[in-house]
Amino acid sequence: MLNATQILQRHPANPIITPAHMPQAAVVFNPSPAWYRGRTVLLLSAYEWSWPEIKRARGGWVAMSDDGVHFEIGAEPLIDLIDAPAPFDKLNCTLIDARITQIENRYYINSPVYQDGEGPFTLLGVTEDFQSYQPIEIVAAPVNRVPSVFPEKIGGKYYRLERPGHDAGASIWLSSSPDLVHWGCYRPVLKPGYSIWNITKIGPTPPIRTPEGWLVIMHGVWAWQAGASHYHIGAFLLDLEEPWRVIGKTQSWLLAPEEDYETRGTVNDVVFPCGALADLEADELRVYYGAADTRVGLATGSLSAVVEACRKGR
Repeated sequence: MLNATQILQRHPANPIITPAHMPQAAVVFNPSPAWYRGRTVLLLSAYEWSWPEIKRARGGWVAMSDDGVHFEIGAEPLIDLIDAPAPFDKLNCTLIDARITQIENRYYINSPVYQDGEGPFTLLGVTEDFQSYQPIEIVAAPVNRVPSVFPEKIGGKYYRLERPGHDAGASIWLSSSPDLVHWGCYRPVLKPGYSIWNITKIGPTPPIRTPEGWLVIMHGVWAWQAGASHYHIGAFLLDLEEPWRVIGKTQSWLLAPEEDYETRGTVNDVVFPCGALADLEADELRVYYGAADTRVGLATGSLSAVVEACRKGR
């Protein structure tokens, strides 16, 4: 059985998206992926050249692909709240690091946002076609930037993973909701520091249903001194019926910053996921990730091997 560090392989076309593909942006990174009508869609994080002069919340550039490697990127972001009803029109930030969850034919987007320097808190919005966007509600108070919703109800409730807190040592928690807006019944799920690559902090992405459990691709941070943080990608597994119960996790990382495009950039030594795509029939897992907060990479591998690495603690 492969060690977890051997499962994912970088695509030979990496980095698959760079600022050269998006002339209006200084950097493009931390994509959130989804399937849409047989195509791969990425919701991209980016900083425009005009930032921070833009005085409204904008973000989430849509990239579409037929093969999952070569993408066409929209000229304008999906989310632009200048004409949105209050209080969304008052938001003043660039929206990055979104998490997408498809529930039936709707795509729910959790985006971390700031207001007058306070945050991050979480804005929930929805799209059905990746052409129009509707804000729904602010669904998490500061400090909370990574709520990741499960793609179906469990026992009649919606569930999400989140990381309340931003400092070192913050844990992943679970909460539930009757309507995706009102959240409560919080449960601790996973603490950082169970392995050296996540000794500082961790964060989740939207869970993927597999026969063995809910697979969650995560980031973990290892910082042995100030200014020397290394972001890694790993995974853990939750029980299908009791999603607060961890039934496995990778002891080693799935991906570490090793290539030049991952180790050098706006923020050095970063591989950062906001989600992953699974093909159960093909036994394939695609992890799209931000590389050094500057560009986008793709790593692929066996879905069942990742699940097994979680179950065996590899």
